Amino acid sequence: MRDEFSLPQKVEAMLSVALEPVSVEELADVAEVEAEDVARVLVELREEAREQRRGFVFTELASGWVIQSAPEMAPWVTRFANRDVSHRLSSAALETLAIVAYRQPVSRAQISALRGVNVDGVTRLLEQRGYIEERGRASGPGQPVLYGTTELFLDRLGLASLAELPPIEQFMPGVEVAREIAADLAVIGPEEAS
Repeated sequence: MRDEFSLPQKVEAMLSVALEPVSVEELADVAEVEAEDVARVLVELREEAREQRRGFVFTELASGWVIQSAPEMAPWVTRFANRDVSHRLSSAALETLAIVAYRQPVSRAQISALRGVNVDGVTRLLEQRGYIEERGRASGPGQPVLYGTTELFLDRLGLASLAELPPIEQFMPGVEVAREIAADLAVIGPEEAS
């Protein structure tokens, strides 16, 4: 049987049905070609999709390549995704995940101290969903578990590495805003604030 399909067609077809990111080596193995050829084709497909302003992009993540919706399609994808919100994370889970992402490796006690609430249930949920994992143990009393994010976390955010996370400073108010808040709280007084 003559092979009538091109390598770009094969790679695109495999990625379109993949549930998880796929490495260049895996794609090459299935297509029975060299990994360098697949790597070249992936870069070409990424550029072609970008030039044609397709509704999807080829993205290299921490654990391999995926086809994702194009960033500019976010409003429509969000509306579509929100039709079934049963798997969305709560704001408590998102806050905890952000702390782990920016402070890792971090213990549950440290997360609880930063959030001001017990996070045992939330960390268990995030671990069950595969977003965080045990990264070791602290050397202090009781040797608590230290958590860090997983490749799945990076993949879900569309990142190749933690270095691509936006700087935390971007989400924090400036010094002047903090001073205004502190001044407002001082004027209110503790009995009025509660």
